[in-house]
Amino acid sequence: MTDDSRTGAGQGPDVDSDGNEWRFGIDEVGPEAEAAREAAQNPPIEPESIDAENALFVVAGVLGTLLFVFSVTL
Repeated sequence: MTDDSRTGAGQGPDVDSDGNEWRFGIDEVGPEAEAAREAAQNPPIEPESIDAENALFVVAGVLGTLLFVFSVTL
């Protein structure tokens, strides 16, 4: 049997070679853990109802842009 310094010389997987416990577990690091932390910090955005004022500004912006484009091309 070989003496592997990464496992703490037979002390178990949660202890390093100096006898100190590891700070993070396997499930706390890596891409899966990062995705889980990101999902916990940023809940999904739920759509809301459309306000008449917001819709009016969108329509005004579209009309203004179209007027600008047509005035430049003519």
